[in-house]
Amino acid sequence: MKGGAEITVRPARAEDSALVLDFIQQLARYEKLEHECIATAEQIRETLFGANAKAESLLAFEDGNPAGFAVYFYSYSTFLAKPGLYLEDLFVKPELRGRGVGKRIFLELLRIAAKNDCGRFEWSVLDWNEPAIKFYESLGAKAQAEWIRYRLDEEQISMLAGKSALG
Repeated sequence: MKGGAEITVRPARAEDSALVLDFIQQLARYEKLEHECIATAEQIRETLFGANAKAESLLAFEDGNPAGFAVYFYSYSTFLAKPGLYLEDLFVKPELRGRGVGKRIFLELLRIAAKNDCGRFEWSVLDWNEPAIKFYESLGAKAQAEWIRYRLDEEQISMLAGKSALG
């Protein structure tokens, strides 16, 4: 907490769907991926807060004003035979960076991971995002350079799932 500002972090709720979406859109702009951001507040409400929610979200506030957010979900490590926490997104409004908001969100995520006996806490960061890389490294995080991340998009999933054999 710098300059006397009060930073609070709490779980997001269904009524926060529009705010979560706003943070997602701000993150997409920052990452130059706005063209990929097609989420709606209704989809956020269903996928983060509905009966079959697959992820969770935290909201951070500085003096009661929205300052940042995180979205995370649980993975599983077969080698550890333990759950892992995967951080999908962490975003702090640019004008509020350097005030401890990101660290407070990160600390809350660490508490959640410890409470749930997670053996790992992982995330990805764009290779050009030097401020984020420096932030994570300042916390002691290490890049996992030996792993290459792959992705299939929704269209590819549908196409491949519809084939009788992948070979």
